[in-house]
Amino acid sequence: MTARDDTAPAAGEGRSGDMLDLTALWAAIKARKAWIIGPTLVALGLSFVAVNVIPPRYTGEARLLLENGDSFYTRPGPTADNYGAQFDSEGVQSQVQVVMSRDLAREAIKRIGLVGNPEFDSGAGALGALKKLGVLVGLGAHPADRSPEERVLEKYYDRLLVYPVGRSRIVAIEFTSQDPELAARAANVIASTYLEMQGAAKQDTARSASSWLSTTIDPLRKKLAESEAKVEDFRSRHGLLVGTNNTTITSQQLADLSSQLSNARTQQAEAQAKASIIRDAMKTGRTFEIPDVANNELVRRLIEQRVNLRAQIALESRNLLSEHPRIKELNAQLADLEGQLRAASERAVRTLENEAKIAGQRVESFTAALEGQKKTVSGANDSEVQLRALEREARTQREQLEQYMLRYREALARDADNATPADARIISRAVEPTQPSFPKKIPTMIVATLATFLIALAAIISRELLNGAAGPGGAGTSRPPRKPPGWVGAAAGRPDTQPEAGGDKTVDPREARVAGLLTHGGRVGQMQLDLSDPDRSLADLSARVDDGRPGYAPLVVVLDGAAPGDASARELATLLSERCRCVLIDLGSDAERHQPGFSELLSGEALFSDIITRRPNSRLHEIGPGYAGRAAVLAAPDIVEVALDALCETYDWVLVVAASTDEAAVLAPLVAQAQAALVMAGHVGNGHAVEAAYRLSDLTKAPIALVMVEGEGRAGEITREPSPVMA
Repeated sequence: MTARDDTAPAAGEGRSGDMLDLTALWAAIKARKAWIIGPTLVALGLSFVAVNVIPPRYTGEARLLLENGDSFYTRPGPTADNYGAQFDSEGVQSQVQVVMSRDLAREAIKRIGLVGNPEFDSGAGALGALKKLGVLVGLGAHPADRSPEERVLEKYYDRLLVYPVGRSRIVAIEFTSQDPELAARAANVIASTYLEMQGAAKQDTARSASSWLSTTIDPLRKKLAESEAKVEDFRSRHGLLVGTNNTTITSQQLADLSSQLSNARTQQAEAQAKASIIRDAMKTGRTFEIPDVANNELVRRLIEQRVNLRAQIALESRNLLSEHPRIKELNAQLADLEGQLRAASERAVRTLENEAKIAGQRVESFTAALEGQKKTVSGANDSEVQLRALEREARTQREQLEQYMLRYREALARDADNATPADARIISRAVEPTQPSFPKKIPTMIVATLATFLIALAAIISRELLNGAAGPGGAGTSRPPRKPPGWVGAAAGRPDTQPEAGGDKTVDPREARVAGLLTHGGRVGQMQLDLSDPDRSLADLSARVDDGRPGYAPLVVVLDGAAPGDASARELATLLSERCRCVLIDLGSDAERHQPGFSELLSGEALFSDIITRRPNSRLHEIGPGYAGRAAVLAAPDIVEVALDALCETYDWVLVVAASTDEAAVLAPLVAQAQAALVMAGHVGNGHAVEAAYRLSDLTKAPIALVMVEGEGRAGEITREPSPVMA
């Protein structure tokens, strides 16, 4: 058990099902059905009259499709790749605002002829008496003070509705008028005017562009001519003449010398290599394997002669010896041929060596020429840098002039008639409507009637809820008005507490003593509990309760001192639960310890939802002492006070039952914060109950009453069964 904020919500968990009494609420609605049916019928009649009196209005609708109207024929040139560009969502919204622009509205008003139309022009016809009076007292301006278009603009915008249709590029134009033909014609005129204004805007843009380009092209052409003249003059002064492949002559000469030097070095190397190879071949006797030697005409003839001579020597050697003169002659001729072959090979070698020398001299010559040309080219580099800068400037101006010339031709072409189509087209023209768009008679009557019915019903229900009639306590009993404790004297003078004057009946001494106590001028009074008339009994109880704290239910301590078979505190609580939210805390005995109760709540072992139970076939909530018994509960008065405060915030009545035999020390913590104390006496002769009541008077200043029973009691004893009440 903790602070009050932790216990108050938990206490509410035990009565969430008793927040509303639908039966009592339905009874209140039936009792006041005239206040619901009457305004509903009046609303039905007034709405019927209104929809038949108000002049009907008709709405004409035209639709536009926003799309790029350019094509290859309307925009020739390199910008043809932009033909497919379409409007995005922002572009569609922008075009909606264009349709609603003031300039377009003025033009449409002229074409439709709204000036002078009494429906739109407040200055048409004579002023009424009310309008004249308003002008005189300054509540309105005279229509003649404004131009005709200004007078019509306000009504024009009231009757115009432009909006995009869904997630598309379609724009709907709606115009409302009392004349169906005017509504359709106005929507079509607004759409046509928008297309014309868009085409005219494009044409004006093209005309402005061509005008600006024409004033820009001539100065740019002159600047280009000057730049090109500077380039040629600089080229001629510095000798930077251009040859093939757009290179200067000096650079081209340098490239030619470099190529010739490379060829000369190749020839030199080739000749030297061949000569070296021939000499090596001569040393090894393989001279004739060299192609340059073998392909020599003289060498080929000498080789043929040598072959023939060797063949002749071989033929003669068959018949002649080696010392024969003929053989010697032939050998001498062969030796001479060999010498001629060697001499021819040496001449070939010398020829190649001479060629290598010549190639070397050419290499030296080309090298010297190349070095000189390099110096010439290096000196011309600075001039070429300046020349390239002049050429870039001239090239930039040439490209700019070409672009301007292209744009100028396009602008001239688009400035022509019908060459600038609008970026929209009409896909649905407005037709003359046959059904009015306002007022919708049947829906208007249904809505007005239903709204009035619901408002009247809500007012009745709110009144009943605020007055408490829809609560569990019935009409006027959920929180009855409290009376001041001035009821004691009236209760003390009741006839049934006095002995009959002059009667012959023998009076019981005990009853006489009780009657004497009740007529005494103390604070103890008497209350009649009539089970056959619960409303009177509960009203009597409400009158005997002190004014409690605002927002808290009354806390009543009940001492159960009735004899067996008499009405008990539980029957009184049952009567209260039939009219309001009531909880009974039974601390009178320790008989019921079979389930968690108040002691477990105080020790923190259980919540309110665990200990609050509901009686079968009743709306009464009960809390028992718990497993630890009532002694554990009464031993912690501070925590008990916090728990009782939480219950008083949740319920309409909180009854704490104690035993009439309890000592004052036990009852003091409970009675100290109570707004009333009751002693269940059962009958007037219960002197023990009277003594308990007087003992309570010493413990509290709250009203104290003896509860007597009238009428027939409840049949049977109502047993208490656990039924947890959850939120």
